[in-house]
Amino acid sequence: MKNLEKFLAVSSVVLMTACGSMPNKAPVIERGAAPATETVVVPVAKPALKADASKATYVVKRGDTLYRIALDHGQSYSDLVTWNNLKNPNDIKVDQVLRVAPPDLNGVQSVPVAAGALEVKPLPLPASNSLGNKNSPKGDKKSYSEANLAELQKQDVSSAASAPVSRPEVAAPAKVAEKATDTPATDGDAVDWMWPADGKVLAGFDESKNKGLDIAGRMGQDIFSAGAGKVMYAGSGIRGYGNLVIVKHNNSLLSAYAHTKTILVKEGQSVTRGQKIAEMGNSDSDSVKLHFEIRLQGKPVDPARYLPAR
Repeated sequence: MKNLEKFLAVSSVVLMTACGSMPNKAPVIERGAAPATETVVVPVAKPALKADASKATYVVKRGDTLYRIALDHGQSYSDLVTWNNLKNPNDIKVDQVLRVAPPDLNGVQSVPVAAGALEVKPLPLPASNSLGNKNSPKGDKKSYSEANLAELQKQDVSSAASAPVSRPEVAAPAKVAEKATDTPATDGDAVDWMWPADGKVLAGFDESKNKGLDIAGRMGQDIFSAGAGKVMYAGSGIRGYGNLVIVKHNNSLLSAYAHTKTILVKEGQSVTRGQKIAEMGNSDSDSVKLHFEIRLQGKPVDPARYLPAR
């Protein structure tokens, strides 16, 4: 019995000694995996939209002449002849469809619209170990202590700080192609205007009755170009205007000088502001006067809005 008690006592001491000698195991710290691929959205240009092409053509009405159609659309009648392949400019028929805009434009202008569809592009992943991830050993086992834990944290911070940061490259939106076209003027400030003749204004602008200004004068009095430009018409082919000169100043604005006695310029000739272009008369009129018009995109506008005060 005593021997059994001694055996049990010795066994208990051995077990207690073994348990006390087992070392503390340090926690195993695994580094995070590489971040997932990021994406960036880049705007992609939409297909060009097309403008209304209805203004590119005109349907001939009874009483129309090619000269009148050209004047009403701010174009040269010779251009209309070319654009429509007319062998006889005087032979146009009712309901005939004429092109009144240059063929290359055709009244249709592409308007690029940026943004809309989205294209997703992956960003390049950072280089290996760039975020301080450790490859070996992945689980560095040390006995647990506050000092060892602080040392591990310090190493992680220093590794992340020293690693180069890879900045994502964002593709710039594609630039909209610019078409080299002349921008039509929309305001009279684009032309340095002056009065075409001295004299009293007999009749002012009235959209329904008088499409310009009637200026009194004497037979043979000088008529000047109200602004710099090119003569697009010189002749007597438009009923109601007599001997007529039309000067085109830019893509939008033109001026007309009617009822003249003598025309002193030719079609296609460039003229300067204040240059003498005709002499006052009474052709197709019951009195000596100058009928003066300014047209914007072929539409008559009040010249008083453009001419300087006097």
